[in-house]
Amino acid sequence: MDERTDFEEELLPEAFDMQEDYEPEEDAAAAAAAVPGTLYIVATPIGNSRDMSARGIQILTECDMIAAEDTRRSMVLLNKLGIRNRLVSNHKFNEYGKAKYFINELKNGKSVAVITDAGTPCISDPGNELIKAAIEEGIRVIGIPGCCAAVNALSISGFDLSSFLFYGFFPRENPDRRKLLEKLRRGDTKTYAFYESPKRIMDLVDFFLESNADIRLCLCNDMTKLHEMSFRGTPAEVKEQLLAKGNYEKGEYAVILEVNDSYLFRKEEHTVSAEAMLVDAMITGNLSNTKDAIAAVLADENNSYSKNELKAAALSLKKLFS
Repeated sequence: MDERTDFEEELLPEAFDMQEDYEPEEDAAAAAAAVPGTLYIVATPIGNSRDMSARGIQILTECDMIAAEDTRRSMVLLNKLGIRNRLVSNHKFNEYGKAKYFINELKNGKSVAVITDAGTPCISDPGNELIKAAIEEGIRVIGIPGCCAAVNALSISGFDLSSFLFYGFFPRENPDRRKLLEKLRRGDTKTYAFYESPKRIMDLVDFFLESNADIRLCLCNDMTKLHEMSFRGTPAEVKEQLLAKGNYEKGEYAVILEVNDSYLFRKEEHTVSAEAMLVDAMITGNLSNTKDAIAAVLADENNSYSKNELKAAALSLKKLFS
């Protein structure tokens, strides 16, 4: 007796058609094998070793050497996966010099796999200098996909993901934070992804509170691990949740931020000239010089003119009335 539901019956033909989206088994097996003279960019787990792909394990096992951000930390993962291979350090302090070494090895027919401590290389991690050098030398570069903390956090945020930007780590100093927050308010998207240290996470939330930032947050902590947690809501709500957790200064954080519509800067294109803007500022503000008028126009959040454009307009006015 056929016990399939109407829903399952409806999907079956389409599912068969979709088989063409995947490589035949023999081709998939060939693509998983390490090829001489090839640079592999291999994603590693961000906390749960079971997230390591079978293809990634095969490449790390078969390649001639592994370029690792921290050889000691990578050794822990490789031992857990039963992989024995040569590890060569490739961190942010030596990647410029080491790129030449790896390029020479690749030119001599060696296969090299790049890994970082966790996640996908080059996403706020070393590896990009080597990749750029390999591309310039015509060396084949292959990505072995897998975990990425930012993408994982975005996928569970519940925010608008029709477009988003990744910024790496949020600035440490408040002046730089304020500049970035203003930039986010003027951006073309509403959703942003960041990384943050557990030692600075509360300080960051406090900054948003002090700035009266009209945003929503999704803080993802210890993703893929047994005690994974997400803190969601306004900055005030998230702070309350962090304090309730108690030991929030443990585990790395991926921070997803969504700017509320009312908090976005909406610039309006002026239908009048920059000269007219300056004259209007001088009259309405009772200002006696163009320097003060330029400052007044620049302070208008709906102004679309740059400082240089306003200075040029001021010179035009000076010539006109001299």
